Amino acid sequence: MARLMRGYSRISGFRRDLPYTVADRLEECAAALAEHPFILFGDQRISFGEMNRRANRVAHAALTAGLRPGDAVALLMLNRPEYLMVWLGLAKVGIVTALVNTSATGDVLTHALRQVTACALIVGTELVSAIEKLPQSDRPALIFEHTEAGAACSGVAGLVDFNAELLAARDTNPESQLRAAITMADPLYYIFTSGTTGLPKAARMSHMRFLIAGEVMAGVMEFTPADMFYCVLPLFHGAGGMVVPSLALAAGCPFVLRRKFSRSGFWPDVRRYHITGFNYIGEIIRFLLAVPPEAGDRDHSLRVVCGAGLNAATWQAFVERFGVRQVIEGMGATEANYGITNVDNKIGSVGRLPYPKQTNMRVIRYDIEQETHERDRGGRLIEAGPGEIGELIAEVMDGTSPGGFFEGYTSAEATEAKLMRNVFTGGDVWFRSGDLVRFDADDYYYFVDRVGDTFRWKSENVSTQEVEAVLAGFGGPTVINVYGAAIPGVEGRAGMAALTYDDPARFDPVRFYAYAAERLASYAVPLFVRLTANVDMTATYKLRKIALKRAGYDPSRAGGDPLFVADFKAGRYIPLAREALDRLGIPPFCETSAETGHVR
Repeated sequence: MARLMRGYSRISGFRRDLPYTVADRLEECAAALAEHPFILFGDQRISFGEMNRRANRVAHAALTAGLRPGDAVALLMLNRPEYLMVWLGLAKVGIVTALVNTSATGDVLTHALRQVTACALIVGTELVSAIEKLPQSDRPALIFEHTEAGAACSGVAGLVDFNAELLAARDTNPESQLRAAITMADPLYYIFTSGTTGLPKAARMSHMRFLIAGEVMAGVMEFTPADMFYCVLPLFHGAGGMVVPSLALAAGCPFVLRRKFSRSGFWPDVRRYHITGFNYIGEIIRFLLAVPPEAGDRDHSLRVVCGAGLNAATWQAFVERFGVRQVIEGMGATEANYGITNVDNKIGSVGRLPYPKQTNMRVIRYDIEQETHERDRGGRLIEAGPGEIGELIAEVMDGTSPGGFFEGYTSAEATEAKLMRNVFTGGDVWFRSGDLVRFDADDYYYFVDRVGDTFRWKSENVSTQEVEAVLAGFGGPTVINVYGAAIPGVEGRAGMAALTYDDPARFDPVRFYAYAAERLASYAVPLFVRLTANVDMTATYKLRKIALKRAGYDPSRAGGDPLFVADFKAGRYIPLAREALDRLGIPPFCETSAETGHVR
């Protein structure tokens, strides 16, 4: 609690117009913790002091190349220490980095570069192939290539050897005057949304948001320089790229960085590095639970985990099996102007708001069938009560205080699309979370689903997240992805579950039906099942549903994946075939619009 209070004490001194940046925080840590480790990556051990020197070389090299404060530089690189070195160094001279998704290629990459008006690009040799495929007209004028230690440059024409530029640069702190005009409200970097429903948007992330995230998480996790954090999430995303390094800079603690998550490598890493905390995405916890139990499951140093997307059943199973004392589940978004954090281990909850009227958050009723908000006779939105499902919204606050501000995207159109105006009073402005939630009589909040993922079937609302949570207890599939599939001429959408198996032959259609029918309401039991060998998810472990919804139960669009349909009388799933559909009274699939859900 003392650590948490110190964090909030520091935050209370933050002002959006304060000339203090993440670069200042790094230099403070380098002075106070010069030899203390900052990042451990494989056999590398990089101290706070060494990272500061490396960042300084980036800053001086950027200036030598003609880059100036306010410029935007895109960064395309896999997880490695140089990733932080680049954006920390650019921040020292007021240059904004755009953290590009490593899966971005072709039109998606071109779109990302245009969104931020990138005047330069720094690319890791491991991803140079994405640049080779870009037309010359879509490339920034200046492209640097950075190799890992011991590797050679790709030799692609037109790329500048960034390693050579860094060797020639000084490692002393650049003049702070170069960022004198930069305040806490100014962008530190741009983070792109995951793009599950369209092309990614570039969200502005200020120095203030980054620093606040670190202070809050270091406080609630009670971290000190003696702790060790663990990062298996991509550094181009908020979960890995903001929470992890901001916590390390706030607490003065090191973190272990991995290229990507590994089920087999997770616990060996925890034991090798004496890791005490890590940042999860719900699917990672489910992956860990999918590994057969071992006698030494509780033989580790991990005491606290934080993240989002963990349902109650998986949460309970994780705690009971691995003995982790504290789970800090939260809810928010990269660009959100609000945040809820569960600090008291209430299983299944994303946090408690005992005095919601003293926050900028509200929950408004949402009609899932009509996909619109409910309104009173005067046309005003209606606040939800305990137990009612609604969309969480957050008022956009003005002024210089740390809370409630919405920084938006580089696109003015995208920014406006996230806002609601004149909600409760004339002139008020609210941020739409897109999250459906409910809260109980004790003011504990629970995530229900994303707007558009909850579907209507047999006049009942079905939450994909809640169905996934129940089915997660069925042993076998490594991932369960539930969504609504449209049936021609039938109101609503029928439930469909994509089950990912290492070996699809392990699917037992009788046992799976019995398991679902015993634990779910009849209307929530998936009508269709699709077996997949590979899970379709974003690089940040979010399940994609749009393509699955469009494919529905059409065998011609299943890519060879086995399809099944529920035979309720027989009490099992049977292979989906035309004769089976005819016998069950289900018409053949007809493509639907993912935007409207109407059959066409």
